[in-house]
Amino acid sequence: MIEQIKEGHVKVEREHGIATIEFYHPQRNSLPGAILEALAKDIHSEGLNKDTKVIILKSAGDGIFCSGASFDELASIKNEEEGTRFFTGFANVINAMRKAPQLIIARIQGKSVGGGVGLAAAADYAIAVEGAEVKLSELAVGIGPFVVGPAIERKIGVSAFSQLAIDANLWRPADWARRKGLFAELHTDVAGMDDSIQRLANNLSLSNPEAMQELKKTLWKGTEHWDTLLKERAGISGRLILSEYSKKAIEKFKVKLA
Repeated sequence: MIEQIKEGHVKVEREHGIATIEFYHPQRNSLPGAILEALAKDIHSEGLNKDTKVIILKSAGDGIFCSGASFDELASIKNEEEGTRFFTGFANVINAMRKAPQLIIARIQGKSVGGGVGLAAAADYAIAVEGAEVKLSELAVGIGPFVVGPAIERKIGVSAFSQLAIDANLWRPADWARRKGLFAELHTDVAGMDDSIQRLANNLSLSNPEAMQELKKTLWKGTEHWDTLLKERAGISGRLILSEYSKKAIEKFKVKLA
């Protein structure tokens, strides 16, 4: 199943109990609202699918994994309601990943920024390739990693999260992300990464679904309030994105990316 979105897509492929959810956007695999909505919906649907034993989350191409929020969409936000709605899209994806009973493997084939780091953190097991650097650029555009923050902090701890959040212009190398626990594995090339992902997915597809579900409940214990928390955090970002500072910063970033 493929859901075509203006200038992008989200598609789901299923084989032998493994559901692979792929997203794509021509602007460095950024995440406009339509892709966020489709991702949340498809992850939720696979969570309900009794035939799906494990989920792989990936982006298309061999370049950047995800560049985070769409700058075009950020620049078009006109009021706090629109801003909150946009950032709630990230909350919905993270909560869908959290609540899906299946274990989720993330394939990280390149750099991750902002919301992309949040996706990697919300996965239960992230496998990456060398060169998959990470950065939380939110503070540089006048907001902060408020929605994705709980997922990242849960995975790598307050200290490492604060380093990412405060120095918003610094890329951290993939090995830093592995040492901090964001990435479970790091491979020298894409072939090695994909072999490891397939091996793990195959093994999990043959494991006891009930045991995996109970394991996931244990791993995510203490996050039951995130439905409320992440939406509250979306409201903070939705308000801050309207500031004059944010508007000027976004325009500067758009010029750099053009």
